Amino acid sequence: MDTSRCAVCFHPLLGAAAADCRVCSTAAKTPSPFGSSSAPGFTPFGFSGIPSAPATSSPFGFGCPPTPCPLLFGHAPSDDPNPFLTPRPASFGEPASPFALPPMPANTNSYGVFDDDEPVEDPPAAKQLEAPSSTTNAPLVLKTHCELPAVARGGARDSFAVLVHAKAPAADHTAPRPSLDLVTVLDVSGSMAGGKLALLKEAMGFVIDKLGPADRLSVVSFSHQARRVTRLTRMSDAGKASTKLSVESLSAGGGTDILKGLDMAAKVLDGRRYKNTVASVILLSDGQDTCNRQSYYNYGANNSYDYLVPRSLAAGTNDGNRPTPVHTFGFGTDHDAKEMHAVAEATGGTYSFIENQAVVQDAFAQCIGGLLSVAVQEAWIAVTCPHPDVRVRSIKSGRYESRVLAYGRAASVDVGELYADEERRFLLFVDVPRVAEDDEDVTRLIRVSCTYKESATGKSMQVDGEDAVVRRPAEVTSEEDQKPSMEVQVERFRVEAAEDIAAARAAAERGDYAEAARILDRRQEAARTSDLVGDARCAAVVYELAELSARVSTRREYEQTGRSSMLSGMSAHAQQRAAYVNLCGAMASPTFGATPAPAFGAGCAMPTFGAAFATPAMVDMVGSSRKIREEREQQQQQHSSPPTMPSNGSIFAANNGNSSNPNS
Repeated sequence: MDTSRCAVCFHPLLGAAAADCRVCSTAAKTPSPFGSSSAPGFTPFGFSGIPSAPATSSPFGFGCPPTPCPLLFGHAPSDDPNPFLTPRPASFGEPASPFALPPMPANTNSYGVFDDDEPVEDPPAAKQLEAPSSTTNAPLVLKTHCELPAVARGGARDSFAVLVHAKAPAADHTAPRPSLDLVTVLDVSGSMAGGKLALLKEAMGFVIDKLGPADRLSVVSFSHQARRVTRLTRMSDAGKASTKLSVESLSAGGGTDILKGLDMAAKVLDGRRYKNTVASVILLSDGQDTCNRQSYYNYGANNSYDYLVPRSLAAGTNDGNRPTPVHTFGFGTDHDAKEMHAVAEATGGTYSFIENQAVVQDAFAQCIGGLLSVAVQEAWIAVTCPHPDVRVRSIKSGRYESRVLAYGRAASVDVGELYADEERRFLLFVDVPRVAEDDEDVTRLIRVSCTYKESATGKSMQVDGEDAVVRRPAEVTSEEDQKPSMEVQVERFRVEAAEDIAAARAAAERGDYAEAARILDRRQEAARTSDLVGDARCAAVVYELAELSARVSTRREYEQTGRSSMLSGMSAHAQQRAAYVNLCGAMASPTFGATPAPAFGAGCAMPTFGAAFATPAMVDMVGSSRKIREEREQQQQQHSSPPTMPSNGSIFAANNGNSSNPNS
């Protein structure tokens, strides 16, 4: 057998009569037994900075071929029809067909960090000077509410609840908004074949259509390997068209390696030469990670999923910068809910559960509606105690980092990013002291302020909220002074319900499904016997609790939908941000004076998980998605229905426009 090889990349030449390498068209040469220098122009193992041997000194005696080998470098012929399709960085694993690989961008370095992103539309500084705010130019609103309006002078109160309420400015649809850098990480493993992949492509088409010309999108696909399908591309008309073609080219096959998919997304964002104001990642998967379980990544990790999150995306580890939120979507009932929830929690994203696969587009729409309406960034709430004897004891802030400072004389909450019209509520528990007879008639408990950055202009802002004040009569006798704040009551109920959901999940994970249901049922009963009946936000929480209680009653139900639903609810409550949950058939009836949300898909009701957190922009985007989806379904039904038989027995029209009617 002829041992001749391609002298550039050592491809075997099939047959003794072969004259050229069938892969890279290099003339066949018999390798010299002397020397081990690399071929000219070839950098061993992709390391840059290592000089190559000159052509005349090559032991193989030939010049450099016109294009590098596509098997090793991932290059394709120069006339490739779609230059936006780009593979993952060079791998020595399972090479794809050389004629199917698209070209490697020229600016991709040998370590796989992508720095070939398309320039942003305008320099940020110019945009700040020229563009008005994407909101109504009104500042963020900051309010406080005390648990009770009055406390007797001679009485001290420990853990007196004070609510701090922040609301972002409303959206102004006539003004420019901050631009978005978005990376979608899509599961194309074998389980996505068929209808799932078709629905995902339709959902991606909707996302692409809704992005503006200043937004940039990169598509990453993953199975047992990850591939950057498109570079970070501006969504101009040409960019949208090329990206849609790239998405349509996706095919399903292989295992599921979420780690590689997220790592590729991190490389896309880390390598950017230009940056838009907002950045985020969307991750969708329908199955279990088949490549990293019991591997060296999580050896001895006790079911921890921290290894899945690249350092540059994780909260608190991004070189002092804020994390990049990864919004995760569990597609169907076979995905790893704990894994997807852990990734979202580690990055400040949301976890959504889509049992009804037909509405994946609506789930993406809700997420995009928020990302395209970011109004506030780097929001930070500062709290001080004006009265010398008032102390902050604790803060209920969910996943938002809070601190009690100066021995309780001050506190802070790191709020971060807010969508237009989005709200955050935080419960502070303070100690109210006794006061002397000659003291003021009121006690100022806390003073609040908020610093933030307008996302559209980059301008730093500061707003001062109203002080939390309680009256100090000698005795609290009037009905008005004893009436509790409804705002504080509702928020306290929501926080306690969220804690119960977490406790019920822990019981279910132990296998105590009856106890899990009892925990959720007790909280519902507490609401029914309180003054909260009739409040819309409270009704939404009660309906959620009832739905979850029905889904933890048995092991089968819990593993099928209960765990995913509970984790999605926990994600929404921890962030006070809408997470999409769509279940095939609600199991609970609205018995708390609330009507469940309208159906989101045939035969499927959308429980009101996190409904109180949905912003107008989210609601509008979901409505747009539903309208498009319903129109598409109607068209498909029309095309699939058999043709109507005319009275003359012919399936053809009397006049099809190509022939004249002889009777006319």
